[in-house]
Amino acid sequence: MNAMNLTDLVGSVAAFLTTASFLPQAWLSFRTRDVSGVSLGMYSVFTAGVALWLAYGWLLGSWPMVIANTITLVLALAILAMKLAYGRKPGRRRSVVE
Repeated sequence: MNAMNLTDLVGSVAAFLTTASFLPQAWLSFRTRDVSGVSLGMYSVFTAGVALWLAYGWLLGSWPMVIANTITLVLALAILAMKLAYGRKPGRRRSVVE
């Protein structure tokens, strides 16, 4: 296996694992509608970062990066949307750190 193929393999496996890591949180949040443990600030910044990684991959013409970040962006947006939709409980006061 030459160096370029090894590089592509490592990048593809890393992209797959990073993207797959969002499935349990997305599924749990969707199933339970409980997003109390999800930070709105963190997911907002993270989602913006993923969008920029997607743009970067697009500009480089790196299809593994584009595909992985497209899937990750969809999952991050889904979790962010659930946080916005289900995040506040009736009668709950908003904390300063949320």
